[in-house]
Amino acid sequence: MESTIAQKLEGLTTLQSIDIELDEIKKIRGALPDEVMDLEDEIVGYETRVEKHNNELAELEEGINANRTAIKDAEKLIQKYEEQQMNVRNNREYDAITKEIELQQLEIQILEKRIKENHAKIDTKKEEIGGTIETLEERKKDLDSKKDELELITAESKDDEAGLLKKREKASKNIEERLLKSYNKIRNNAKNGLAVVPVKRGACGGCFNIVPPQKQAEIREKKKLIVCEHCGRILADVEDEIVVEEKKPTKRRTTKKAS
Repeated sequence: MESTIAQKLEGLTTLQSIDIELDEIKKIRGALPDEVMDLEDEIVGYETRVEKHNNELAELEEGINANRTAIKDAEKLIQKYEEQQMNVRNNREYDAITKEIELQQLEIQILEKRIKENHAKIDTKKEEIGGTIETLEERKKDLDSKKDELELITAESKDDEAGLLKKREKASKNIEERLLKSYNKIRNNAKNGLAVVPVKRGACGGCFNIVPPQKQAEIREKKKLIVCEHCGRILADVEDEIVVEEKKPTKRRTTKKAS
């Protein structure tokens, strides 16, 4: 059996009231959940940076080892060329071997310079790693503190929130899927989380724009779902303003004194 418009509006209003209570619980937590997430992301960034620096350190160390090996190879060649010089037959061969020796000696100088440069880079990189690790540890302490604070606040409202979530789940089952999707979409787009509002003092309870009298009459009839033409919120009811008549002050009767 299909629900009437009045029943649909009642279901949406109930769901909205539950969501308002849940929002109040979330307000108590304030920005803590976002702060925790931001710190977690920041820590991952620092850890990634440290890992990158360590990989670069390893590459620099490998470069130093490779250059040292190349120096040993050049020294062996120089020794070989020097032995060959002892057995040359003419000046041309001697000059050619001397040139090879000089080239290897130049290569050794270049390799030694590279080793020195890599050592300097390693020292700088280690300083960067030390600074990053120091900042990382500080952020971890901040994260632990924020988590403890959030857990304390969450624990205080845990039972209330669990109860409300169960009520919300139950209330959602009584609303047709298409309407529930529309409600959630409106609610997500609304700054104050209100998707279902009444008309108060002739205006939308969400955006406070005036709702024409004819539209108010249709809302009262509850024969169709009506949304605010300005903000798109569902207008569930019209709250009539109660006018309290001021009592007119009664005139005090004066009694004539007897002469």
